Amino acid sequence: MRTIVHLLRHGEVQNPTKILYGRLPGFQLSGLGQQMAKAAATALADRDITYLVSSPLERAQQTALPFAEQLGLDVHIDPNLIESGNYFEGMRVGAGDGALRDPRHWWVLRNPMTPSWGEPYRLIAARMILALHAAREHARGHEAVCVSHQLPIWTLRMALENRRLWHDPRRRQCGLASLTSFVFEGDQLAQITYSEPAAHLGTGAGRGA
Repeated sequence: MRTIVHLLRHGEVQNPTKILYGRLPGFQLSGLGQQMAKAAATALADRDITYLVSSPLERAQQTALPFAEQLGLDVHIDPNLIESGNYFEGMRVGAGDGALRDPRHWWVLRNPMTPSWGEPYRLIAARMILALHAAREHARGHEAVCVSHQLPIWTLRMALENRRLWHDPRRRQCGLASLTSFVFEGDQLAQITYSEPAAHLGTGAGRGA
C-alpha cells in the first residue's frame, strides 16, 4: 500500500524590512506568495490527497488555503511543523548589513554544527519525523500535504537520507512553494522526490522561511 506525504514550503512572505522573521506573528504571504500557493495546489489537483496539515504560523496556513478550497479539506494544525527557533529572529542578517556585523552577536556563531544560534538540528529532525509519520497515518493508502518551512523540511530530508544535519544554508534544495515528497510502501520509506511547481513565478530562499 502506497502513501505519499508532500512537505510543502510556504510561498513568498511580505517582508519589507527584510528581517529574519522566524516564528514572529504577523508575517503573511505577499501577492506573489499567494500565487505560488495556488500554483502548488494546481500541481496536485489530480492527486489523491485526503489530509491537509499546516504549521501554526500564518504564512503556512495561508499557503494551505488553496488546497483546502480545491479539495474541500479542513486545515489541521501540527506544532511540530513550525519554523525553527533562531537567536537572530527579528533582526536583519543579510550579507554586509545587520546583526552579523555586530561583534556583540559573534559568540552565538561559535558552533555551526549544533547550531549554537538556534534550535538544534537533531531536535528539528525529531519533531519533523513525528509530523511526517502522523500525516502518513492520517492519509494511509492515500496522500497528505504538510505545509512547513525551509529549514525543518531540509533537515527532515537530510535525516531520512542519513546525511549530516549541519550544512551550508545556500545549498538547501527547498525553494519557495516547493514540494519535497516522501513515498512510502507500507511503513517503509521508498523514495524522496522534489519539485518546484511555482518556479515559473520566481522562487528564492527568503529570510526566516
